[in-house]
Amino acid sequence: MAALASTPFPPFSQRKLRTFNPVQCHGTPKEALEMSSNGHIKISTGFPEKGYLTRPGTSSPVPPPPRPRRIILVRHGQSEGNVDESVYTRVADPKIDLTEKGKAEAEKCGWRIREMIEKDGADDWKVYFYVSPYKRTLETLRHLGRAFERSSISGMREEPRIREQDFGNFQDREKMRADKALRLRYGRFFYRFPNGESAADVYDRITGFRETLKADIDIGRFQPPGERSPNMNLIIVSHGLALRVFLMRWYKWTVEQFEGLNNMGNGNTIVMQKGYGGRYSLLMHHSEEELREFGLTDEMLIDQEWQKTARIGEFNYDCPVVNSFFTHFEDEGCIT
Repeated sequence: MAALASTPFPPFSQRKLRTFNPVQCHGTPKEALEMSSNGHIKISTGFPEKGYLTRPGTSSPVPPPPRPRRIILVRHGQSEGNVDESVYTRVADPKIDLTEKGKAEAEKCGWRIREMIEKDGADDWKVYFYVSPYKRTLETLRHLGRAFERSSISGMREEPRIREQDFGNFQDREKMRADKALRLRYGRFFYRFPNGESAADVYDRITGFRETLKADIDIGRFQPPGERSPNMNLIIVSHGLALRVFLMRWYKWTVEQFEGLNNMGNGNTIVMQKGYGGRYSLLMHHSEEELREFGLTDEMLIDQEWQKTARIGEFNYDCPVVNSFFTHFEDEGCIT
Protein backbone atom coordinates (compact mmCIF):
# COMPACT_ATOMS: atom_id res chain seq x y z
CA MET A 1 0.00 0.00 0.00
CA ALA A 2 1.42 3.34 -1.00
CA ALA A 3 2.10 5.73 1.80
CA LEU A 4 -0.16 8.73 2.00
CA ALA A 5 1.48 11.91 0.86
CA SER A 6 2.46 14.10 3.74
CA THR A 7 0.69 17.41 3.06
CA PRO A 8 1.32 20.08 5.65
CA PHE A 9 -1.87 21.70 6.96
CA PRO A 10 -2.01 25.48 7.28
CA PRO A 11 -2.42 26.94 10.75
CA PHE A 12 -5.95 26.51 12.10
CA SER A 13 -6.58 30.25 12.01
CA GLN A 14 -5.91 30.24 8.24
CA ARG A 15 -8.16 27.32 7.37
CA LYS A 16 -11.43 27.90 5.56
CA LEU A 17 -14.20 25.80 7.04
CA ARG A 18 -17.36 25.06 5.09
CA THR A 19 -20.51 25.72 7.05
CA PHE A 20 -24.22 25.55 6.41
CA ASN A 21 -25.10 27.34 9.63
CA PRO A 22 -27.35 30.35 8.93
CA VAL A 23 -25.50 32.29 11.63
CA GLN A 24 -22.56 34.16 10.12
CA CYS A 25 -19.99 35.20 12.72
CA HIS A 26 -18.28 38.58 12.44
CA GLY A 27 -15.83 40.60 14.49
CA THR A 28 -17.92 40.89 17.64
CA PRO A 29 -20.83 38.86 19.03
CA LYS A 30 -23.21 41.76 18.34
CA GLU A 31 -22.38 41.54 14.65
CA ALA A 32 -23.60 37.97 14.28
CA LEU A 33 -26.72 38.09 12.14
CA GLU A 34 -29.37 35.43 11.95
CA MET A 35 -32.64 35.27 10.07
CA SER A 36 -35.30 34.36 12.62
CA SER A 37 -38.17 31.94 12.02
CA ASN A 38 -40.60 34.88 11.88
CA GLY A 39 -38.73 36.49 8.99
CA HIS A 40 -36.88 39.18 10.96
CA ILE A 41 -33.17 39.77 11.37
CA LYS A 42 -31.90 38.78 14.80
CA ILE A 43 -28.80 40.43 16.16
CA SER A 44 -27.35 37.79 18.44
CA THR A 45 -25.17 38.17 21.50
CA GLY A 46 -23.91 34.61 21.33
CA PHE A 47 -27.23 32.81 21.90
CA PRO A 48 -30.31 33.50 19.76
CA GLU A 49 -32.46 33.68 22.90
CA LYS A 50 -30.38 36.58 24.24
CA GLY A 51 -30.58 38.72 21.13
CA TYR A 52 -33.06 41.33 19.96
CA LEU A 53 -34.90 41.82 16.69
CA THR A 54 -34.68 44.67 14.22
CA ARG A 55 -36.75 45.37 11.16
CA PRO A 56 -35.00 44.42 7.89
CA GLY A 57 -33.06 47.38 6.52
CA THR A 58 -33.52 49.47 9.66
CA SER A 59 -32.20 49.72 13.19
CA SER A 60 -35.65 50.10 14.74
CA PRO A 61 -36.46 47.27 17.15
CA VAL A 62 -39.34 44.88 16.57
CA PRO A 63 -41.58 44.36 19.62
CA PRO A 64 -41.08 40.93 21.21
CA PRO A 65 -43.63 38.28 20.31
CA PRO A 66 -46.69 38.20 22.58
CA ARG A 67 -46.55 35.75 25.45
CA PRO A 68 -48.90 32.77 25.24
CA ARG A 69 -52.22 33.31 26.96
CA ARG A 70 -51.89 30.15 29.04
CA ILE A 71 -49.54 27.40 30.12
CA ILE A 72 -51.77 24.40 30.80
CA LEU A 73 -50.35 21.52 32.85
CA VAL A 74 -51.97 18.13 32.19
CA ARG A 75 -51.41 14.95 34.19
CA HIS A 76 -51.72 11.78 32.12
CA GLY A 77 -54.91 9.71 32.23
CA GLN A 78 -55.27 6.66 34.44
CA SER A 79 -52.52 4.14 33.68
CA GLU A 80 -52.31 0.42 34.29
CA GLY A 81 -49.80 1.18 37.05
CA ASN A 82 -52.31 3.45 38.79
CA VAL A 83 -54.71 0.52 39.01
CA ASP A 84 -52.29 -2.35 39.70
CA GLU A 85 -48.88 -1.59 41.21
CA SER A 86 -47.62 -5.06 40.31
CA VAL A 87 -47.42 -3.91 36.68
CA TYR A 88 -44.20 -2.09 37.58
CA THR A 89 -42.54 -5.43 38.39
CA ARG A 90 -42.89 -6.76 34.83
CA VAL A 91 -43.32 -3.73 32.55
CA ALA A 92 -40.77 -0.94 32.23
CA ASP A 93 -42.20 2.30 33.62
CA PRO A 94 -41.83 4.20 30.30
CA LYS A 95 -43.86 1.47 28.52
CA ILE A 96 -46.91 1.33 30.80
CA ASP A 97 -50.19 1.89 28.93
CA LEU A 98 -53.29 3.87 29.74
CA THR A 99 -56.40 2.01 30.80
CA GLU A 100 -59.59 2.47 28.80
CA LYS A 101 -60.74 4.83 31.55
CA GLY A 102 -57.48 6.75 31.16
CA LYS A 103 -58.05 7.18 27.42
CA ALA A 104 -61.53 8.52 28.08
CA GLU A 105 -60.16 10.89 30.75
CA ALA A 106 -57.59 12.22 28.27
CA GLU A 107 -60.19 12.87 25.58
CA LYS A 108 -62.53 14.62 28.03
CA CYS A 109 -59.58 16.72 29.18
CA GLY A 110 -58.97 17.84 25.59
CA TRP A 111 -62.56 18.97 25.17
CA ARG A 112 -62.47 20.84 28.50
CA ILE A 113 -59.33 22.65 27.37
CA ARG A 114 -60.90 23.54 24.04
CA GLU A 115 -64.05 24.85 25.75
CA MET A 116 -61.89 27.01 28.04
CA ILE A 117 -59.96 28.45 25.09
CA GLU A 118 -63.06 29.14 23.00
CA LYS A 119 -64.55 31.21 25.83
CA ASP A 120 -61.90 33.81 25.02
CA GLY A 121 -63.85 34.63 21.87
CA ALA A 122 -60.75 34.70 19.65
CA ASP A 123 -60.80 33.03 16.23
CA ASP A 124 -57.02 32.78 15.76
CA TRP A 125 -56.19 30.64 18.82
CA LYS A 126 -53.76 27.75 18.60
CA VAL A 127 -52.20 25.14 20.88
CA TYR A 128 -48.63 23.87 21.14
CA PHE A 129 -47.74 20.69 23.05
CA TYR A 130 -44.77 19.60 25.15
CA VAL A 131 -45.04 15.94 26.13
CA SER A 132 -43.11 13.43 28.23
CA PRO A 133 -41.79 10.50 26.14
CA TYR A 134 -43.45 7.89 28.39
CA LYS A 135 -46.12 5.80 26.68
CA ARG A 136 -48.91 6.88 29.03
CA THR A 137 -48.26 10.58 28.37
CA LEU A 138 -47.95 10.08 24.61
CA GLU A 139 -51.25 8.16 24.63
CA THR A 140 -52.81 10.91 26.73
CA LEU A 141 -51.76 13.52 24.17
CA ARG A 142 -53.03 11.39 21.29
CA HIS A 143 -56.50 11.15 22.85
CA LEU A 144 -56.48 14.71 24.20
CA GLY A 145 -55.57 15.93 20.73
CA ARG A 146 -58.83 14.61 19.26
CA ALA A 147 -60.46 17.81 20.45
CA PHE A 148 -58.33 19.89 18.06
CA GLU A 149 -58.20 20.21 14.28
CA ARG A 150 -54.82 20.15 12.57
CA SER A 151 -55.14 23.86 11.75
CA SER A 152 -55.35 24.76 15.46
CA ILE A 153 -52.25 22.74 16.46
CA SER A 154 -49.12 24.84 16.02
CA GLY A 155 -46.79 21.96 16.85
CA MET A 156 -45.53 19.53 19.48
CA ARG A 157 -42.24 18.53 21.07
CA GLU A 158 -41.31 15.36 22.92
CA GLU A 159 -39.40 16.53 25.99
CA PRO A 160 -37.48 13.91 28.06
CA ARG A 161 -36.80 16.37 30.88
CA ILE A 162 -40.47 16.33 31.94
CA ARG A 163 -40.59 12.54 32.27
CA GLU A 164 -41.72 10.71 35.40
CA GLN A 165 -39.50 10.53 38.49
CA ASP A 166 -37.20 7.54 38.05
CA PHE A 167 -37.98 4.92 40.71
CA GLY A 168 -35.27 2.47 39.60
CA ASN A 169 -35.94 0.20 36.59
CA PHE A 170 -38.17 -2.85 37.27
CA GLN A 171 -39.63 -2.44 40.74
CA ASP A 172 -39.98 -4.95 43.54
CA ARG A 173 -43.48 -4.37 44.88
CA GLU A 174 -42.80 -4.92 48.57
CA LYS A 175 -39.50 -3.05 48.48
CA MET A 176 -41.16 -0.10 46.76
CA ARG A 177 -43.80 0.06 49.50
CA ALA A 178 -41.04 0.08 52.11
CA ASP A 179 -39.14 2.77 50.19
CA LYS A 180 -42.24 4.99 49.96
CA ALA A 181 -42.82 4.61 53.70
CA LEU A 182 -39.20 5.59 54.29
CA ARG A 183 -39.65 8.59 51.99
CA LEU A 184 -42.38 9.93 54.27
CA ARG A 185 -39.97 9.79 57.21
CA TYR A 186 -37.01 11.24 55.29
CA GLY A 187 -38.89 13.91 53.33
CA ARG A 188 -40.61 13.69 49.96
CA PHE A 189 -38.33 16.18 48.25
CA PHE A 190 -34.89 14.89 49.21
CA TYR A 191 -35.45 11.13 49.47
CA ARG A 192 -33.74 9.37 46.57
CA PHE A 193 -35.03 5.96 45.56
CA PRO A 194 -32.28 3.30 45.22
CA ASN A 195 -31.07 3.37 41.59
CA GLY A 196 -33.59 6.14 40.98
CA GLU A 197 -34.19 9.84 41.58
CA SER A 198 -35.31 12.17 44.31
CA ALA A 199 -37.69 15.04 43.68
CA ALA A 200 -34.60 17.24 44.05
CA ASP A 201 -33.07 15.43 41.05
CA VAL A 202 -36.26 16.05 39.08
CA TYR A 203 -36.02 19.72 40.09
CA ASP A 204 -32.61 19.98 38.42
CA ARG A 205 -33.78 18.71 35.03
CA ILE A 206 -37.05 20.66 35.26
CA THR A 207 -34.91 23.77 35.73
CA GLY A 208 -33.28 23.09 32.36
CA PHE A 209 -36.68 22.60 30.74
CA ARG A 210 -37.98 25.82 32.27
CA GLU A 211 -35.12 27.77 30.74
CA THR A 212 -35.85 26.24 27.33
CA LEU A 213 -39.53 27.05 27.73
CA LYS A 214 -38.83 30.65 28.69
CA ALA A 215 -36.51 31.02 25.70
CA ASP A 216 -39.21 29.57 23.42
CA ILE A 217 -41.67 32.11 24.85
CA ASP A 218 -39.26 35.04 24.52
CA ILE A 219 -38.49 34.42 20.86
CA GLY A 220 -41.93 33.06 19.86
CA ARG A 221 -40.49 29.77 18.63
CA PHE A 222 -43.93 28.13 18.43
CA GLN A 223 -45.51 31.02 16.50
CA PRO A 224 -45.98 30.15 12.80
CA PRO A 225 -43.84 32.27 10.42
CA GLY A 226 -45.31 35.74 10.03
CA GLU A 227 -47.84 35.28 12.84
CA ARG A 228 -47.67 36.93 16.25
CA SER A 229 -50.93 35.99 17.96
CA PRO A 230 -51.48 36.49 21.71
CA ASN A 231 -53.93 33.59 21.63
CA MET A 232 -51.37 30.79 21.81
CA ASN A 233 -51.90 28.16 24.51
CA LEU A 234 -49.03 25.93 25.63
CA ILE A 235 -50.02 22.49 26.93
CA ILE A 236 -47.54 20.40 28.94
CA VAL A 237 -48.53 16.72 29.23
CA SER A 238 -46.53 15.12 32.01
CA HIS A 239 -46.69 13.36 35.39
CA GLY A 240 -47.95 14.35 38.82
CA LEU A 241 -44.65 14.89 40.59
CA ALA A 242 -42.93 16.46 37.58
CA LEU A 243 -45.73 19.00 37.24
CA ARG A 244 -45.65 19.88 40.94
CA VAL A 245 -41.89 20.36 40.69
CA PHE A 246 -42.41 22.53 37.58
CA LEU A 247 -44.75 24.80 39.53
CA MET A 248 -42.30 24.86 42.43
CA ARG A 249 -39.50 25.95 40.11
CA TRP A 250 -41.56 28.50 38.20
CA TYR A 251 -42.94 30.24 41.29
CA LYS A 252 -39.86 29.66 43.47
CA TRP A 253 -41.77 27.75 46.14
CA THR A 254 -39.82 26.37 49.08
CA VAL A 255 -39.22 22.70 49.83
CA GLU A 256 -41.72 22.90 52.68
CA GLN A 257 -44.34 24.40 50.37
CA PHE A 258 -43.70 21.70 47.77
CA GLU A 259 -44.12 18.94 50.33
CA GLY A 260 -47.53 20.36 51.26
CA LEU A 261 -48.90 20.01 47.71
CA ASN A 262 -51.36 17.30 46.74
CA ASN A 263 -51.11 15.28 43.57
CA MET A 264 -53.32 16.16 40.62
CA GLY A 265 -55.95 13.65 39.58
CA ASN A 266 -55.47 11.66 36.37
CA GLY A 267 -56.52 13.67 33.34
CA ASN A 268 -56.76 16.89 35.38
CA THR A 269 -55.22 20.28 34.69
CA ILE A 270 -53.58 23.20 36.44
CA VAL A 271 -53.79 26.43 34.44
CA MET A 272 -51.22 29.21 34.53
CA GLN A 273 -52.93 32.15 32.84
CA LYS A 274 -51.41 35.45 31.80
CA GLY A 275 -52.30 38.25 34.19
CA TYR A 276 -52.84 41.95 33.61
CA GLY A 277 -49.11 42.74 33.66
CA GLY A 278 -47.96 39.77 31.56
CA ARG A 279 -46.93 37.34 34.30
CA TYR A 280 -48.65 33.98 34.85
CA SER A 281 -50.90 33.49 37.86
CA LEU A 282 -52.88 30.44 38.99
CA LEU A 283 -55.56 32.79 40.36
CA MET A 284 -56.41 34.04 36.86
CA HIS A 285 -58.20 30.74 36.24
CA HIS A 286 -58.55 28.85 39.52
CA SER A 287 -60.48 29.88 42.61
CA GLU A 288 -58.82 30.29 45.98
CA GLU A 289 -60.70 27.20 47.19
CA GLU A 290 -59.34 25.08 44.34
CA LEU A 291 -55.78 26.18 45.02
CA ARG A 292 -56.10 25.55 48.76
CA GLU A 293 -57.31 22.05 47.95
CA PHE A 294 -54.21 21.60 45.79
CA GLY A 295 -52.11 22.64 48.78
CA LEU A 296 -51.34 26.34 48.42
CA THR A 297 -50.85 28.19 51.70
CA ASP A 298 -51.78 31.78 52.58
CA GLU A 299 -48.29 32.93 51.61
CA MET A 300 -48.48 31.20 48.23
CA LEU A 301 -51.91 32.68 47.54
CA ILE A 302 -50.68 36.18 48.41
CA ASP A 303 -47.91 35.74 45.87
CA GLN A 304 -50.36 34.47 43.23
CA GLU A 305 -52.48 37.58 43.83
CA TRP A 306 -49.36 39.69 43.22
CA GLN A 307 -48.59 37.70 40.05
CA LYS A 308 -51.99 38.71 38.63
CA THR A 309 -51.02 42.36 38.25
CA ALA A 310 -47.21 42.38 38.32
CA ARG A 311 -45.30 43.25 35.16
CA ILE A 312 -42.60 41.07 33.63
CA GLY A 313 -39.27 41.79 35.29
CA GLU A 314 -40.80 43.18 38.49
CA PHE A 315 -39.66 41.78 41.83
CA ASN A 316 -41.92 41.29 44.82
CA TYR A 317 -40.01 43.21 47.48
CA ASP A 318 -42.73 42.51 50.03
CA CYS A 319 -42.17 38.76 49.66
CA PRO A 320 -44.34 36.98 52.26
CA VAL A 321 -41.77 34.17 52.62
CA VAL A 322 -39.16 36.68 53.82
CA ASN A 323 -41.62 38.22 56.25
CA SER A 324 -42.48 34.87 57.81
CA PHE A 325 -38.96 33.38 57.79
CA PHE A 326 -37.23 36.06 59.87
CA THR A 327 -38.98 36.08 63.22
CA HIS A 328 -37.23 39.23 64.50
CA PHE A 329 -39.31 41.43 62.16
CA GLU A 330 -42.07 41.36 64.77
CA ASP A 331 -39.80 43.53 66.93
CA GLU A 332 -39.82 46.12 64.14
CA GLY A 333 -43.59 46.21 63.96
CA CYS A 334 -43.75 44.32 60.61
CA ILE A 335 -46.88 42.33 59.83
CA THR A 336 -46.00 38.72 59.07
